[in-house]
Amino acid sequence: MIAALGHVEGTYGVAVIAEPEPRKIVVARRGSPVLLGVGDGEYLVASDASAVLAHTRSVVYLNDGDVAVVTPAGYRVLDRDAHEQDRAVDDIEWDLEALALGGYAHFMLKEICEQSETVRRTLRGRLLFTEGTARLNGLNLTPDQCARIRRIVVLACGTSWHAGLVGRHVIEELAGIPVSVEYASEFRYRRQLRLPGTLTIAISQSGETADTLEALRAAKAAGSTVVGVVNVVGSTIAREADGGVYLHAGPEIGVASTKAFTSQLVALLLLGLYLGRQRGLPVEQGRRLVEQLAGLPELVARTLELEREVAQLAERYADATNALYLGRGVNFPVALEGALKLKEISYIHAEGYPAAEMKHGPIALIDANMPVVFLAPKDEVYAKVVSNMQEVRARGGRIIAVTSDGNGDLRHLVDHQLRVPASAPLLSPLLTVIPLQLLAYHIAVRRGCDVDRPRNLAKSVTVE
Repeated sequence: MIAALGHVEGTYGVAVIAEPEPRKIVVARRGSPVLLGVGDGEYLVASDASAVLAHTRSVVYLNDGDVAVVTPAGYRVLDRDAHEQDRAVDDIEWDLEALALGGYAHFMLKEICEQSETVRRTLRGRLLFTEGTARLNGLNLTPDQCARIRRIVVLACGTSWHAGLVGRHVIEELAGIPVSVEYASEFRYRRQLRLPGTLTIAISQSGETADTLEALRAAKAAGSTVVGVVNVVGSTIAREADGGVYLHAGPEIGVASTKAFTSQLVALLLLGLYLGRQRGLPVEQGRRLVEQLAGLPELVARTLELEREVAQLAERYADATNALYLGRGVNFPVALEGALKLKEISYIHAEGYPAAEMKHGPIALIDANMPVVFLAPKDEVYAKVVSNMQEVRARGGRIIAVTSDGNGDLRHLVDHQLRVPASAPLLSPLLTVIPLQLLAYHIAVRRGCDVDRPRNLAKSVTVE
């Protein structure tokens, strides 16, 4: 196996059985995730921890280049030169109940409805009320290192990239550090500039996303400090980063990410608060944000009460062929995420734009058959978004507004309005995204789509 793999190019995760030795499995990985499950008198091979939970909670994560030899008597881990290696045995915190539907029709709906609890778990033990800051010991950043940060680069793909765009607003607002958000797949092939004081944040639910992992390695090679924001303890990004923040959202089975996205937003809010307090954010402002964060699980639970209303709305728009999602400021990434969810699971073409950019092209698409979803919570750009709604109304578009309590009644202007609880503007994406997740889900169900396993998609993208 080792000799053969010397001729292999690209990424792989393989398990091989030879006919003369049927009780031996030789396992190897490069780029793609592979782990061993250590059970009671049995050993298992899998690509994800959730696959072995029914048998064991003890796993061994293999590193790139590792070759493992598994027999009924045990296992050995070798490097590419066949030298035996020590690899730690990690314990998985997830339980089997998290992998069951629990009465829900689909995992996606279950995971949407879990978000008040998953947000609470991401926050648990991390809010310091008196100090007005967050406890993030896993970052491994000293106050002196925080003070020396001159720029932040966020690396991510897909939904995690949208979370990074929200994180840019949060960190720039709270910590005053310039942030760029990069597609990991593009970043890794650009010239890497050695810029002192760069902190790189790699965001990945699985911690195994191939492009994000390779971009992380490129950033480290250029001298950047790298932290990971991941959901899976022991994943490759978690092991290779200099520090990080675990989401503690539990296993996410549905391919379209929901609860991991909101937990990523919470983790980035905590990170922004932590960096802000290290760099001069007033303690009273920090305390206010801590109080607001502590109330988030309740606000999420109240937002989830919109499900029946959203399900009725989905019945009207299930036959749409196109949709436009528009938002401004910190809610523009939510428009992107809402459009992605609709595309992923219902196969309806949808696009997200900054609301003001509608006039620079997309407005030509608007007619009486085009649903246009606006994100319009109470914030400093609310009046501007209402002006954009008036432009769509003048052209016959069908408007769905996700607004917040405390805003004026929009029924004179929109076809439908969904009200989420009022919140601080930086926290609003956690609430405005939930009706969009539910809308995508119920439309997909009405169209007869396989919600949890949409065509052509994989939960963890471990190849380029």
